[in-house]
Amino acid sequence: MIDLGISKLALIGAIALIVLGPEKLPRVARTVGTLLGKAQRYVNDVKAEVNRSMDLDELRKMKDTVQDAAREVEHSIHSGASDLEKQFADIGQSSSESAEATPVYPQYKHPRKNWRLKQGATPQWYKSRNGVRTKALSGAARVARYRPHKIN
Repeated sequence: MIDLGISKLALIGAIALIVLGPEKLPRVARTVGTLLGKAQRYVNDVKAEVNRSMDLDELRKMKDTVQDAAREVEHSIHSGASDLEKQFADIGQSSSESAEATPVYPQYKHPRKNWRLKQGATPQWYKSRNGVRTKALSGAARVARYRPHKIN
């Protein structure tokens, strides 16, 4: 980089003041400032574009490695599945040669969980103390119970 200190900038400003004159110097300084700003923005845009392209390259490499790993896993799963199929085929052939037996499965049995029995197991004094409803009201009965009475 160019090393510009305060003394060098003062020297450049003095030479520009002598060469250009005090009338044109502000306009030239504005023009130089805008050109330097545009150059700075252009350099920043180029840097950002280079960084984006580097990130894209890294993402592509990561994508390729992940795809390769997925292919390897898929291949290992397929090879394992084919090995199991061969083993089952061998077992099936040996069992069919020895005896024709159908597999026997146990019959499904419902777990018999009864909610009412669980509720009935709670003592009545506990229900009344904790405000558990023991009798359900229908909608019409609830309206009739909580309707305000008319006083004649």
